[in-house]
Amino acid sequence: METRPTAFDTFRPRRSVLYLPASNERALEKAKGLPVDALILDLEDAVAPDAKEVARENACAAARSGHYGRRELTIRVNGIGSPGHDADLAAAAAAGPDAVVVPKVGSVADVHALVAAMEAAGAPESTALWAMIETPVAVLHAEQIARASERLTCFVLGTNDLYKELGATYAPGRAAVSVSLQLVLLAARSAGVAVVDGVFNDVTDADGFRLECQQGLELGFDGKTLIHPGQVRACNEVFAPSAEQVEQARAVIDAFEAAVSEGRGVATLNGRLIENLHVDTARKVLVTAEAISALDD
Repeated sequence: METRPTAFDTFRPRRSVLYLPASNERALEKAKGLPVDALILDLEDAVAPDAKEVARENACAAARSGHYGRRELTIRVNGIGSPGHDADLAAAAAAGPDAVVVPKVGSVADVHALVAAMEAAGAPESTALWAMIETPVAVLHAEQIARASERLTCFVLGTNDLYKELGATYAPGRAAVSVSLQLVLLAARSAGVAVVDGVFNDVTDADGFRLECQQGLELGFDGKTLIHPGQVRACNEVFAPSAEQVEQARAVIDAFEAAVSEGRGVATLNGRLIENLHVDTARKVLVTAEAISALDD
């Protein structure tokens, strides 16, 4: 099966993706001024049972408001089969956020049912589905899930639940889930789906958080989900191309284009061979930097 296009025409930075309890109106207001790339307005874990309806109303009002600028605004509904899921999904889809985030998606059938429900509720074409991958069965079927619908555009790693399901213990370096992370990344990239890393739970451990962001970047994640506004700036710094990387990317492209224009079959830069794959990587760096600059402006 062919992969969907991975062109960067519709690329959006997702360096920092912040969870916010939609029941907390003060947090929703504060988020309008945060330098975050994307928001997940949460109706699930972060919301007490007696605040679920208020959270749903607040999240849908926020999605309709247009007050969050260029930030990507999504709504996380309660999980499939849980109380409130159907009402959450229908209301969120109708409100037309950038995406509806669904926990514990585990199969192609789940994706088909979610997309059908979103469309029945009147979701505009611009509202995507983000699937949370947080169980062993989801990890093992991630490629099929990624290809199940064009409306599914992003995977969100639910690492806390994954540790629980595996019976594993967290430790710096995340050895217990390293295979799972890489399998989900492989599936996402093979299907042209974005993928963001799971949360870091200790908001007081700034050094540990930065190291885990760096690990996520090196593995290939687009960004990281966050649980506190204080994590946003460090996350943005790690997942953004540095000035040196941007300069190097331009040099790679210039050297390759010069070689092509001169009819040379091989391009080099500072003694290093440049191939098409290096040019593709360089272009991605520039597109990422440009998109971040536009978002920041």
